[in-house]
Amino acid sequence: MRHLKTKFHLLLAGLAVAPTLAFGQAKHGIAMYGEPALPADFKALPYANPDAPKGGVFVQGEAGVGAEGFDAMNPYILKGRSPYGLRVYVFESLLGRSWDESFSLYGLLAESVEAGPEREWVEFHLRPEARFSDGTAVTIDDVIWSYETLAEKGLPRYKTAWSKVETYEKVGERGIRFNFNSPDNELPLLLGLRPILNPRDWADRPFEEPTLDVPTGSGPYVVGDFEAGRFIEFDRNPDYWGRDLAYNQGLYNFDTLRYEFYGDQGIIFEAFKAGEVSMFRETNPDKWENDYDFAAVTDGKIMQSVVPHQRPSGMKGFVFNTRRDKFQDWRVRDALIHTFNFEFVNKTLNGGIYPRRSSYFANSHLAMSDTAAEGQVRELLEPFADELLPGALEGYSLPSSDGSDRNRANMRAARDQMAAAGWTVQDGALKNEAGEVFGFSIMLNSASDEAIANLWIDALSRLGIAVTIETVDNAQHKARKAEYDYDVFVNSWPLSLSPGNEQQLYWGAAGVETPGTRNYMGMNSPAAEAMIDTLLTADDQDEFVAATKALDRILTSGRYVVPFWYSDVSLIAHSSDITYPKDTLPAYGDWIGFMPDVWWSGGR
Repeated sequence: MRHLKTKFHLLLAGLAVAPTLAFGQAKHGIAMYGEPALPADFKALPYANPDAPKGGVFVQGEAGVGAEGFDAMNPYILKGRSPYGLRVYVFESLLGRSWDESFSLYGLLAESVEAGPEREWVEFHLRPEARFSDGTAVTIDDVIWSYETLAEKGLPRYKTAWSKVETYEKVGERGIRFNFNSPDNELPLLLGLRPILNPRDWADRPFEEPTLDVPTGSGPYVVGDFEAGRFIEFDRNPDYWGRDLAYNQGLYNFDTLRYEFYGDQGIIFEAFKAGEVSMFRETNPDKWENDYDFAAVTDGKIMQSVVPHQRPSGMKGFVFNTRRDKFQDWRVRDALIHTFNFEFVNKTLNGGIYPRRSSYFANSHLAMSDTAAEGQVRELLEPFADELLPGALEGYSLPSSDGSDRNRANMRAARDQMAAAGWTVQDGALKNEAGEVFGFSIMLNSASDEAIANLWIDALSRLGIAVTIETVDNAQHKARKAEYDYDVFVNSWPLSLSPGNEQQLYWGAAGVETPGTRNYMGMNSPAAEAMIDTLLTADDQDEFVAATKALDRILTSGRYVVPFWYSDVSLIAHSSDITYPKDTLPAYGDWIGFMPDVWWSGGR
């Protein structure tokens, strides 16, 4: 057990000297706020069908990897490319998530969880029947090895959470308690979601080096046949230790999950039409309405399903890198947002169907309003009034147009904002007093994003702004993102109904200079960091929601991104031989834990 280091821990009611003191009560689950929705005797997750038949093969196409495929079987390290299915079907955690709640976890490898009154500690107890796929028992020593190894040699996010663990100690034969050195209401849940690995898999090789050695996880599937660059199969383990758990009823119904690797989405669509893959997620609503008239659809072999959801829109759009001098003035960013004629672009590319991402948490109860801040939201923001940009307190909404291609009113507003920032048209180009031309490049690696960029560039050129497109491959794109080497590029931040520690990774000041974060705009906002701290330590749901809405205002009025559209439904075309529980959709909709997890073979 590690030594005590901070006064915080010494003040926590003597935990280090009396680890068996019971401040709380061991329970079957834990929620970020309040109690989890499901009782201790629940029979199945509400969006699963416990009577779903087992059997069949589910084939999914994976795009964008080409001949690279994958070269690693460890999804928790920086090096190598690992198949996605490993982390969700082969490895397990102490607790499992219900995707019908904002953030609630239920016992998986652990039969119980208990937290201190201020969440200053958390204790887990393993199920005695928990086993790895090789039949060996999952032990507390395996848990400790996993947590320490992930923190020391795994992805950076594991080290961040582990740094808040002051001490840990075994409790009995199957229990472990983690004592924390700083307040963080989310930390007990994050630890409950850490993957538990089998140390024997890495007894003779470095954990941090990628190999194709097959791991022995504890999950419902094991790695089957595979060929790097072409496909990988996951076979349902008939001896899976957790097959009778209530949490798993109606889940993992296919005998085999097969992932085929293709060069791009167009090739996957053709493979889907030919019956070689089981499903296709359509992102173009016009294509969904007009292009699904091929034989397999008319013959009833393919069905089209619309799956709604209640999760936040997140943010996707052109990101300004404020590390560049030209984007540090908010009026410049505001002007460039005004030049983006969303209504015209949406109509041209999508038939005008999609709603715009009006904020980072749109489509959810966490979204800011576009009117003046009130109540608890205002109280949280007012201490930072001198820092906040116009709109954060007074109310802010994105500019809109009449849908015509000229966008005259917004173009005039853009011209005025650029002039206020010191940029005026001189000899047909936008220049400052020193005669420097205002221009920038857009880094892209997607043909669909290029279509959006070209429409934006047409508008920018009318202001005398010179813009170029840099098309790069996946490797360059990844490397330059990590080093913040771009003027503007397209990025997407998916956001959940329970934002937490990841918000520091997205918006924290450390990311201005530290490579590898997701603070791609380079924002440095004490106000944003204060809101993140508040949502992590909030005493109740109301304070948490207020802090998130306040953060949403800071981000949106910061004008760091030219927002695109989003969809409040998923459009899934799939073989008519597979189906899902249509009347009990999870709140998150078509998200993690939905497809193929709750689907099954053999019914329309």
